[in-house]
Amino acid sequence: MSKKYRQYIGIAVAVLMYYVVHEGAHLLVALAQGVFKRINFIGLGVQIDVFAEQLSSEQMGVFCLAGAVATLLAGWMLVVLTGKICAIKSGVVRACGWYTSLTLLMLDPIYLSIFYRWVGGGDMNGIALLLPEGVVSLIAAVVGIINAMLIWKLLYPAYTKSFAGAQ
Repeated sequence: MSKKYRQYIGIAVAVLMYYVVHEGAHLLVALAQGVFKRINFIGLGVQIDVFAEQLSSEQMGVFCLAGAVATLLAGWMLVVLTGKICAIKSGVVRACGWYTSLTLLMLDPIYLSIFYRWVGGGDMNGIALLLPEGVVSLIAAVVGIINAMLIWKLLYPAYTKSFAGAQ
């Protein structure tokens, strides 16, 4: 399979896995709290809707934080498994591992440190019920920098080596 098609498949799987992990965590928390309303499909996106009026501020904060924590933990798990993923013979699976790792490690830190300001706040609105917005943004930025260093120092060399000589 050509490099281009591996990349397309890898990116599509990464987006799908992000939604499964991030929104799946929101769904599990909503179900555990007994406030799940429905799953909204917004364009290509997915959103877990809850009966917000039934939640305390702390519960709403936990609900909103769950997605970012889940993606961070899943991303770090993929970092730990990088050697095993890179040893897999399938270039498609390795591409999926690469793009999914990048997405899970970087998307929420970038969103929570910078982009939430321009898209209505999203999860930050609830997380800010637990901690001040500036503190959350700073923590997200630090986590993003740490994750970027993990990508640069560990993931990039490992995946580059695993794809050396691939078509």
